[in-house]
Amino acid sequence: MRIKIFLTSSCHYCNKAKEYLKKRGADFIDCNVRDNPDAAKEMVEKTGQYGAPVIVIDGNWDEAIIGFDKEAIEKALNKNS
Repeated sequence: MRIKIFLTSSCHYCNKAKEYLKKRGADFIDCNVRDNPDAAKEMVEKTGQYGAPVIVIDGNWDEAIIGFDKEAIEKALNKNS
């Protein structure tokens, strides 16, 4: 399972999402959209979202998780495990 989290380092909900993924033992790649314009462009083009966090599992942008949504994260992790 490949997990990407699009975030900013100063975002409270981004940090909560990262901590939750760590607690669940999930490996993920964090893409800081403030420091990486290509990641920001990809996130906006694929989701229409300008806010973070956005979590994408296995490249499935149609089921991207917008914001820190524990239930959606849990459901996605269980579905893809």
